[in-house]
Amino acid sequence: MDQLRCLRVFTHVVAEGSFAGAARALDLAPAVVTRAVSDLEDHLGVRLLNRTTRRLALTEIGEDYLDRARRVLAELDDADAQASSVNRAPSGKLRILCPPAFATHQLVGHLPVFCQRYPRIQLELSACGPVAAADENYDVSILSIGQQALQGDFVVRQLASSSFVICAAPAYLNRCGRPQQPDDLLLHDGLLPDVAAVRRELTLFKEEPSTTQRTRQVLSVALRPPILCTGQLEVLYTAALAGMGVAGLPTFMVAGALRDGRLERVLPGWRGGALQMYAAMPSRKHVPVRTRVFMDFLVEVFGGSKDDPWLIP
Repeated sequence: MDQLRCLRVFTHVVAEGSFAGAARALDLAPAVVTRAVSDLEDHLGVRLLNRTTRRLALTEIGEDYLDRARRVLAELDDADAQASSVNRAPSGKLRILCPPAFATHQLVGHLPVFCQRYPRIQLELSACGPVAAADENYDVSILSIGQQALQGDFVVRQLASSSFVICAAPAYLNRCGRPQQPDDLLLHDGLLPDVAAVRRELTLFKEEPSTTQRTRQVLSVALRPPILCTGQLEVLYTAALAGMGVAGLPTFMVAGALRDGRLERVLPGWRGGALQMYAAMPSRKHVPVRTRVFMDFLVEVFGGSKDDPWLIP
């Protein structure tokens, strides 16, 4: 007896509600379908189906066996698909969730390389707001979090860290002066996120190498009421470029503007806190190859460590 074949026939008989329906679905002779179920029952020594002239009904044992049979067949189908995909180019739709600032200033700029490498994968990118926890409705969620712990049952890989640095447009600094020490920030127009605007305080860090180890200074700086506060990093970035004042922004966002001179780093020895960047995917047993290659690509591009690849000395 081919038990695997009999299992498939049995599940089709139940799904179709009759031996004749299963025979049509499987393109087999009705006698072959009937014989397969009988062989399975003989092998088990129990009756799985009660047969009448009008309908079929699962026995109590049959209901339990059907549930297990379906799981076995699903696992086998998944294993077959996973194994056969090794020799096929990754394909299909990949749904990505990403914070808007990171999507705009980093992710989208690297996607052409990924699309060239995997032309059969279609990308669907959602960048509606902050992402602090993985969303099971997406294949990959790119997380941006501070010091809080990761939440949820997901497979997570570190991509990088991004420090907040203080910066302003050269035109603003030429007009209002360049702060020489943290307390000088009290004399300048601030562009602040909502939380910092409420606290009216900025925590700065400075690391200095010594002969034996790196020492870290932590300083809290009082701030005057900001000229602009918002929860949108993109708004603060645009306001800084326009010369409205001094802003603390993540390095992944301002690295390009600092390199080409549109922004200038203020108090370069000091920085604010850091964002931890992660890529997360649901912890399913069999993850599509397209999801795995995208996770690997993100680690390849952004470094896959706690270092800040965008921090310009």
